[in-house]
Amino acid sequence: MIARGPIGNLSTGGYAAAVTRVAIIGAGFGGIAVAHQLRQAGYRDLTIFERAPEVGGVWRDNLYPGCACDIPAPLYSYSFAPNPEWTRRFPPRAEILDYLRACVRDFGLTAHLRLGTEVVEAAWTGSAWRVVTAAGAEEFDVLIPAMGQLSRPVIPVLPGAAEFGGIAMHTAQWDASVDLTGRRVAVLGTGASAIQLVPAIAGQAAHVTVLQRTPPWTLPKPDRRYGRLRRALHRRVPVVLRAARAGTWLLTVVTGKAVTGSRLAQVVVGTISRTQRAIQGRGLAGVRPDYALGCKRVLFTGDWYRTLRRPDVSLVTSDVDRLTPAGVRTADGVEHPVDVLVYGTGFAATEFLAPVRVHGRTGPLDAEWRDGAYAHLGIAVPGFPNLFLMYGPNTNTGNTSVVYFHESQARYIVQAVRHVDAHGPVEVRREVAEAFDAEIQRRLARSVWTACSSWYRTATGRVVTNWPGMAGEYRARTKVFRPADYAPAGQFQGTSAPNGLGSRSQ
Repeated sequence: MIARGPIGNLSTGGYAAAVTRVAIIGAGFGGIAVAHQLRQAGYRDLTIFERAPEVGGVWRDNLYPGCACDIPAPLYSYSFAPNPEWTRRFPPRAEILDYLRACVRDFGLTAHLRLGTEVVEAAWTGSAWRVVTAAGAEEFDVLIPAMGQLSRPVIPVLPGAAEFGGIAMHTAQWDASVDLTGRRVAVLGTGASAIQLVPAIAGQAAHVTVLQRTPPWTLPKPDRRYGRLRRALHRRVPVVLRAARAGTWLLTVVTGKAVTGSRLAQVVVGTISRTQRAIQGRGLAGVRPDYALGCKRVLFTGDWYRTLRRPDVSLVTSDVDRLTPAGVRTADGVEHPVDVLVYGTGFAATEFLAPVRVHGRTGPLDAEWRDGAYAHLGIAVPGFPNLFLMYGPNTNTGNTSVVYFHESQARYIVQAVRHVDAHGPVEVRREVAEAFDAEIQRRLARSVWTACSSWYRTATGRVVTNWPGMAGEYRARTKVFRPADYAPAGQFQGTSAPNGLGSRSQ
């Protein structure tokens, strides 16, 4: 049972909410958050399109062994729905998925779900959004894509892939029917998924070969079990759970400052990371990062280095040359025998909203985003009336819970929908969106995220995923919907710039 907390100032406020038809794409953390808060504000004409047969987003899709959260549970949950039933500080994916299912049920969202229904296209008609699925087309007043940044797996194109005689799969497309017992497994990548998977399968597989491109920066993962007494305390004394959330928040402030430029925080966090590596990784070669702390995602672990020291685990730092019928050959000429190849190679995080084709007032969204995705506050795009993004460009966080950002966006979008309800279609002014984007890119240019190649950046080097400041700043800047930043959609005629593109900063 989810404990219901305060929602905040989201009463209906006298608006005739029923006249607005809202389509939400995606039933993960973001989609559930905005659907719930719209219902709290009095909106009932909501349709949540979900391509999969059930809710859950990444926590539904990622079935690989060891999959768990790397943010403590009290913070990686909705502030308005604390969960006293977590069994661990860092809960496994099954518990997070159960939590989301319970939220959908308790929030009354089940009737709004359209499961197993993939949106393929959305186009602005001049007065509404025409949403197309395999079942046909429907019109909505407001469109809210909540598709996430980590939903489309990336599988590299490797020479010899067609010749490989074993089983190959991505961590986000895990085939649970494949028994790894006694098999030789190779894991390509050392990111967040691999650092959980490898310790989980070591000892079950006959041998695990870790194919590393770059070693990660790591921090200790202070996991602990929440026993029956602790869970009972969380149920009966909710302030304990709130205190745990506040404490976790304070810790993420420190790590956040280390990423966003505080020299003192960098020294503290960097010292902790180096100490962990020196103690746990003693004697291991190839585990020292050669790039700045925070440039790639910092990973939390308590058993990564210990696992790499096992006799049945090999760390290979030579680049992959090609796949062979029997395994993987690396650039040093060594062929590694492999029965199962696992791609821990991440996601197409910079390709927002793909593969849905979105066509706005000024043209297709991929043309507007030709030089990289952008949006005012990560939410609104000029030329696309009544479209409000959840987890849009530059709203990822490298240090705290993304759920905090989801809640901020959902509160802002509720205000935006109220404004649409009262005044008709609106779109963000181009000069407002461009000024915001120029500021964000100027700040990001000085950030650690430009110091190396990562999934935060496009091929041209533009950082399109991450927020450059602290989470508290984002919450403050999205607290109030400002009508002056928007204009009635009917005020705009034609295309405001060649190919729908403005002169925003690269």
